[in-house]
Amino acid sequence: MDFTFACDVMMDLGGSIRPAMCLASKLILEGHRVSVVSPVMSEFVEERLRASGIVPINLRAKLVAKNLGSSLSWFEAWAREAFLKLNSRQMNNGLYVLNFSQLLSVPSLVWYLQGPPSIALKDAEKELPIGFRVAYNVLKNFIKYADEKLVSRMGEISKFIIANSKYCASMYSSFGVKSNDVIYPPIDCKIFQPSTANPSSNYVLTYFGKETKISVIKRAASMGIKFKAFGAKMEFLDRWVIGHPNIEFLGRLSSSELVDAYSNALFTLFPFTHEPFGYVPLESMTCGTPALTYNLQGPGEYVIDGCTGWLARSDDELVQKAVKLWKEGYPSCMRVNCVKEAAKFDKRFYLEKWLKVLDGLCGGQVQ
Repeated sequence: MDFTFACDVMMDLGGSIRPAMCLASKLILEGHRVSVVSPVMSEFVEERLRASGIVPINLRAKLVAKNLGSSLSWFEAWAREAFLKLNSRQMNNGLYVLNFSQLLSVPSLVWYLQGPPSIALKDAEKELPIGFRVAYNVLKNFIKYADEKLVSRMGEISKFIIANSKYCASMYSSFGVKSNDVIYPPIDCKIFQPSTANPSSNYVLTYFGKETKISVIKRAASMGIKFKAFGAKMEFLDRWVIGHPNIEFLGRLSSSELVDAYSNALFTLFPFTHEPFGYVPLESMTCGTPALTYNLQGPGEYVIDGCTGWLARSDDELVQKAVKLWKEGYPSCMRVNCVKEAAKFDKRFYLEKWLKVLDGLCGGQVQ
């Protein structure tokens, strides 16, 4: 069978692209033909896709923000589709389109929901740099209206709808789009696993990204916690944070470097503004390191308070708990609990669920 995956802007193969690539690779192994279409792909991504036996279809959208960071490029590509349908006009619709995107409103066999931008921006407003905050306040009503229209249109032309978390399903439900199922994104437990039996535990790991509450990390660092931070999305980052004496910024890490960073941390702090699922706490747990985050949205569905991490109800509670853990530590059995619970999200379960869905929709021709 021929499957076409519709994806977001593809400058790399991480983040929201990971679920699509995991399934695409499996379908190739099962003997199916797979192509991947995106408004914009980097040369690196095109080369990786070809090497995996996948046909890349780069629509080469002319984005003004292409060199200003992946987040701004994504938003511009979304605006092109939400207001003018420019991305989907360039795409040849196939019979078996698996849509993992919010940027291509095309008839789809399955649409995989990963989060509408209007809600993400609303949640992140207070953490945006002043210039972005002013622009958002001017445009937010237009953004919300366009997002609702786009989501409604995509829901109408999708045969089957899957959300990446229960919280994500609830967001789209508020726009009138009902999910048929929830399939959590995959993690490869052969890659993400403890790299040491004797972690140094002399720092707390955190992530700098567009969804991070940087203000909370600054507060915790100023109270004496030693942080190591990773991330590559720098366009929203307060440069002063990098110079903080208690924050060591690691930048973009390879998979092996990231596994070591997780494995040796005392715990991982993940304060976020908006997170439909959230890879960071789960990756940390898979490496045997508990995560401290909020008791809401995606992470609140899989971090078990007091067992594989801790769930806070406010910024103040999060900071207070972080300081206490830094000073007092926690039972070593929690590291074992983390690995055990995180294994439930291994990619083999993700693929089993997807193949079952596709087999049912395609008349038993997938497996």
